[in-house]
Amino acid sequence: MEISFTFRHMEPSEELKSYVEEKVYKVKKYFDSPVEAHIVLKVEKFRHIADVALSIDGNKIKAVDESGDMYSSIDQVMDKIEVQLRRMLSRKREYKLEDIKGGDFLNGEIETQERQDESDPKIIKTERVDVKPMDVNEAAMQMELSKGNFLVFTNSKSKNINVIYKRKDGNLGLIETSTK
Repeated sequence: MEISFTFRHMEPSEELKSYVEEKVYKVKKYFDSPVEAHIVLKVEKFRHIADVALSIDGNKIKAVDESGDMYSSIDQVMDKIEVQLRRMLSRKREYKLEDIKGGDFLNGEIETQERQDESDPKIIKTERVDVKPMDVNEAAMQMELSKGNFLVFTNSKSKNINVIYKRKDGNLGLIETSTK
């Protein structure tokens, strides 16, 4: 791991260097490949700013944080870096899973994935639905009998996929698709 430091408007301190190195080495556990880190620590009036830029496998991760204390700024910026690293790793895992599966569902099984990252929308449950041909009235009857909130079916007249769903007012709604 290669770490470079820049101190602006403050005296270089071995205590700060060792503190930052300790925090950065905790990030190293996520990767086997070499990691380059550039840390900029600066003071502007009463603000203590920590700026960290990491270069890992051609990916660049950067975070900046400021507070009234330099140690607090370092802790907060490293937390931000760790969140970004986890997000990057989860995306890499997703792409690998899609490559393995070929982007298709496996035998109609229900798949559940949970991610630690909360900032991105996530798909929690994926189902394979068999689309049966029926007319709209038959779909409405099926909807009344089922416990679900929607039903996907093939309209027997138009041969297009439709969705019938329960509305909040108790009525049913219909979504008709077209292929153009």
